[in-house]
Amino acid sequence: MSHFSIVPASYVFLRRDRSVLLQRRQNTGYMDDCWSAGAAGHVEPGETAMSAAIREAREELGVQVALEALSAVAVMQRTDGTENPLEQRVDWFFVCDVWGGEPLIGEPTKCAELSWFRLHDLPVDLPAHERLALDALREGRRSAVLTYGF
Repeated sequence: MSHFSIVPASYVFLRRDRSVLLQRRQNTGYMDDCWSAGAAGHVEPGETAMSAAIREAREELGVQVALEALSAVAVMQRTDGTENPLEQRVDWFFVCDVWGGEPLIGEPTKCAELSWFRLHDLPVDLPAHERLALDALREGRRSAVLTYGF
């Protein structure tokens, strides 16, 4: 029997009206120049997916998010179709409608810009797995378990 590691990550979509805040990635080496969740990152050892989401929102957007303000959209297991251990992933997607502070670029070396996008008018250059989560949010499907790449 072979074992592999799972790379966990949390994503936060700040939402106002029917729009979500996205960031344009830069200088990360992964999907640069694409739009992605306003805040996202790996879950660190000893951290829950929700506490990682709160930390990432603070670090990347400078906003304060309370635990009770996060709502799960979906959990996604995904891979790139290879056996590469770094491509065996589990992602938690959260939406947040209430936060403290005004979103700003907290990591200017990794984020070129922030912009609000209507859920029915998302940019083309968006990672496919994030588009699935945003589709679930737009359609009102909550806490869906999704797979990608299998």
